[in-house]
Order: sequence, then structure tokens, then C-alpha cells
Amino acid sequence: MPEAADELKSLQAQLYREEILRARQLTREQRMAEVFEISDRQIGMMLSGAMHKLQTRDENEGWQEVSRWIKRLEKAHDRDFYTAEAPDEK
Repeated sequence: MPEAADELKSLQAQLYREEILRARQLTREQRMAEVFEISDRQIGMMLSGAMHKLQTRDENEGWQEVSRWIKRLEKAHDRDFYTAEAPDEK
């Protein structure tokens, strides 16, 4: 079993290296376009997750739940519960 884990780690490292090399070849405009594409995809996944959690097909209910989640994250961030910097950088 440890051999499979090592193979997986090696594959992950290879994929990461390839992604970095690909990203370095992009123009600034291409990188920005990818950021928005990834963001749109993530928001769609949040909506799907909220609707699944609520067991609804009503997008308005889903968006209300997503909004609640985002407000909760904002509160956590505002209280320094979550930050983008390491503790020693503050």
C-alpha cells in the first residue's frame, strides 16, 4: 500500500509541475480570464451544494443559503478567525 501512496504523490507532483509550467506561459490577460472562469465554476458548485443540502430545486433558496455561508465566512474573517497571512506575518 505505501507504494501506491508514493506513486500518487509522484503523480500529484508531476501534475503540479505541469500546471505551473503551463501557467507561466500564459499572458496576464489569459491568467485573469482563468481566474474568472474558476471563480464562476466555484460559485456554481456552491449553489449546487446549497441546493443539495436544502434538498431543493429552487435556485432562489440555494442563493439565499450561499449568501448565508458567505456572510458567515465574512464574520470569521472580520474576527481574524481566518486570514490569508500566516500568524507571524500580522
